[in-house]
Amino acid sequence: MIIFVMRFIMKKEKKIPLKRKLLHKYRLVILNEDTFEERISFKLTRLNVFVLATISSILLIAFTTLLIAFTPIREYIPGYSSTALKKKAVELNYKTDSLQQVIRLNEQYYGSIKKVLKGEVSTVEFDRDSIIKAANIDVSEVDLNPIKEDSILREKVDKEDKYNLFETARSKANFVLFPPVNGTISETYNVKEKHYAVDIVVEKNTPIKATADGIVIFAEWTTETGFVIIIEHSHGLISVYKHNASLTKAQGDLVKAGEVVATAGNTGELTTGPHLHFELWSDGYPVNPTNFIDFK
Repeated sequence: MIIFVMRFIMKKEKKIPLKRKLLHKYRLVILNEDTFEERISFKLTRLNVFVLATISSILLIAFTTLLIAFTPIREYIPGYSSTALKKKAVELNYKTDSLQQVIRLNEQYYGSIKKVLKGEVSTVEFDRDSIIKAANIDVSEVDLNPIKEDSILREKVDKEDKYNLFETARSKANFVLFPPVNGTISETYNVKEKHYAVDIVVEKNTPIKATADGIVIFAEWTTETGFVIIIEHSHGLISVYKHNASLTKAQGDLVKAGEVVATAGNTGELTTGPHLHFELWSDGYPVNPTNFIDFK
């Protein structure tokens, strides 16, 4: 066996100053325990041992810090999260923020549609004189006389409208609504129960047709009423078709009376079977569709 022996090189003295204590020389000897043969020896002082221990501790702390900070080993230390987990958390944060923006826009859009259907849209009046004053326009300096090209265009349009029999007849004729489907009415229009529609029982995938010419202002899926399409017509009329199996038109499409806009279905939470939930709104107020349309 090997043993360690420390030998004093200098004799002990009483009340040795601190400086001399730090510089006292010692000898570190490594011996063979069986033969007491000297293997290795070192000359040391207390100051050298202190400095060496301090430097070793600093290097060990620095190495450990770097090892934890810049290597994957830190993932196995409690309190540190993995890089992949942080990346997923950041991606989910961005996606959540994007979804919140989409939900906010959808809520605004649905709120606008709701106001249109309930007639809560406020009108704005413009004062022509105040607008001109705000723009600093001098009316006296503006030439309001029609130019030659404008007069020619007006004359041409007047001639076309004068001999357009279809437009003349349509303006004089009553506004007729086309039945979206033919079937049995399972639930009638009831204002007290806030059922501003008629439910017509039809077979699944029956073509749903536009009740009049117009433009699609809404064509989306909703949780309660499934696929919904809303069409804005002339004369302040809006028609609503709910619980459809599919839609054949998108928002912004122009449709003609009798044109297929959807297929009947049983979608949404508020349904008990294949049928069409049909609503009519006139100038923002609900009306009874059976007063204008024969569904038989």
